[in-house]
Amino acid sequence: MRRWTRVIVPLLLMLTIGPAAQERPAAPQPSEASAALGSVSPRNASYVIEARLDSRQRMIVGREWLIWRNITGVPTSELRYHLYYNAFKNTRSTWLRERALAGRVSRPLSSLDEKDWGWTDVTAITTPGADGGQIDLMPGRRFVAPDDGNADDQSVMTVPLPQPVGPGESVTVYLEWTAQVPRTFSRTGAIGNFFFLGQWFPKVGVLDDAGWNCHQFHASTEFFSDYGIYDVKLTVPKGWVVGATGVEREVRDNPDATTTHRFYQEDVHDFAWTTSPNFIVRQERFDQDGLPPVQMRLLLQPEHAGQAERHFAATRAALRYYGQWFGPYPYPHITIIDPAWQSGAGGMEYPTLFTAGTRWLAPAEVADPEGVTVHECGHQFWYALVGNNEFEDAWIDEGFNTFSTGRTVALAFTPNYASFRVLGGFIPIVLHDIPISRAVDENGLASYREGAKLDSQSTPSWRYSPAAGGALSYSKTALWLNTLERHLGWPMLQRIMSTFFTRYRFRHPTPQEFFDVVNEVSGRDMTWFFDQVYRSSNVFDYELADLRSVPVGASGFFDAVGKAVYQAERPTPGRFRTTVVVRRLGEAVFPVDVLVTFRNGERHREHWDGRDRWKMFTYERGAEAVSAEVDPERVLLLDVDYTNNSRTLEPRGGAAATKWMWKWIAWLQDALLTASFFA
Repeated sequence: MRRWTRVIVPLLLMLTIGPAAQERPAAPQPSEASAALGSVSPRNASYVIEARLDSRQRMIVGREWLIWRNITGVPTSELRYHLYYNAFKNTRSTWLRERALAGRVSRPLSSLDEKDWGWTDVTAITTPGADGGQIDLMPGRRFVAPDDGNADDQSVMTVPLPQPVGPGESVTVYLEWTAQVPRTFSRTGAIGNFFFLGQWFPKVGVLDDAGWNCHQFHASTEFFSDYGIYDVKLTVPKGWVVGATGVEREVRDNPDATTTHRFYQEDVHDFAWTTSPNFIVRQERFDQDGLPPVQMRLLLQPEHAGQAERHFAATRAALRYYGQWFGPYPYPHITIIDPAWQSGAGGMEYPTLFTAGTRWLAPAEVADPEGVTVHECGHQFWYALVGNNEFEDAWIDEGFNTFSTGRTVALAFTPNYASFRVLGGFIPIVLHDIPISRAVDENGLASYREGAKLDSQSTPSWRYSPAAGGALSYSKTALWLNTLERHLGWPMLQRIMSTFFTRYRFRHPTPQEFFDVVNEVSGRDMTWFFDQVYRSSNVFDYELADLRSVPVGASGFFDAVGKAVYQAERPTPGRFRTTVVVRRLGEAVFPVDVLVTFRNGERHREHWDGRDRWKMFTYERGAEAVSAEVDPERVLLLDVDYTNNSRTLEPRGGAAATKWMWKWIAWLQDALLTASFFA
């Protein structure tokens, strides 16, 4: 019966949409409601879409008109489309293979029902002919696997055109398709009556002068597409709330107990939506001097109704600080979605819309949901506006946004303590003795250490080894941006990032264009830095290898506990010779300071270019040294082992260690008592 359902349900849904294969639509036009934006993007990939959701069968039937203009300098005789849902069609797709290789399959695939999978079937493709009729393009369409040659992967479809589209020329292509909405894979899908639908329609790739940049769907990367106008009609069960990219322009109830919602948005490069009968709708306004106002719409799960203001506060913080630092958010609206529990849809961004993620128990002194809300709202700047190629250079968005999120959360949400959850994530345990630092995020450092040598960041992101994606795209970039901030100063880095943001809004910037902005704005040639952090997998590791301080005229050594033992007969009274040795253990090079502290309170700082494998500093003073440290201000946050950066001749950690020991014992006792209560 299920096989017939796959055939009959789409036919019934298509009948409710109506025949349209012979219609040729006009290209979407700007409206007064969004005229304030102006034509700020190329608008070369625009869509008119009509889609109907069968919530019981979890099926979408749709049709779309793509109005595509060639903005390159070369002609093309084909279009290439992403069919992302086909990545969830079976275990043979490239996405599922890579996911399994990385050990990131969240549930046994053998446990999935047929309806848990997803797919997209394109059933009609036409384009207007010279005689006013429609040319059928279905016979020539085929699936291609440009990245790995996987014949079982159907996430990219090529459609030959009756004649080439030259530079500056346009073509309109009409498609009909059916999609099975999966049980959530990669944050798109459904659970119960909650639907979050991203990458749900056939979407054209990006043509550049080198050809089609239309990669298969990979497990470690996200998406890349051109800017345009979206005019989308969505038909859902009557009474269901809909949130989507853009502004809702029209709501029409239908005789068959459904409602059609029309959303419209200019100058965006994607469209996503959500629907559920359970959403609580809240609305507030963002107002900040010097920035344009933004209407905020929050779709909240009922059990999280008390957290509405926390979501709004985090969204305001992102719009404020990102807007002040980099440039204003240009759209007059934004939609925040609180996904259903266990939906797997949390923490995802699309133009003018993002999903957050929270829990029923959310302690006020832990920035959760604030952290994820700031991060996903921040993607509206580094993903939605600076439209870099996420397949190949994911770090431009993910890393820039991770860095920006850290600054924002530190300014807007203090205190913010570390925490973890027990009993399946239900009960939060707050570690009040561990405040989370903005720059020195130990989770980020740990992630980077694990993947630092697996790939160079210049490797196309879709080709990263399975364990390297997060380490390189998120953690490494945030760490080297923090390092640049400490090396150049925040005012300079802020100017660099705002220049890059303003110059490349609504474009597709490359890594080199960012590096050029750094050199231009800073007035320094930072190529040496990017050769190491971007073009190589070399790591930084500086060590304070040796510290000795003995009376002048005496030779000495240190015993097993670090106490000086002298072997000279005639030391000079009151004079000490101190020797400090620092080493470069990693292959990467960075200038560092070396700070020596003496018993009389005197401090001496050396600046070392860090190039040699080792460097020795010698001092003769009236006091012996008590400690020495390389990179004392911790400028180089990319140092993979900060525990070897200092030495002391007088260990003073006894009292502190005892204090922390008792705190951890008390914490462990509380955690065990809590666990036993719920056992």
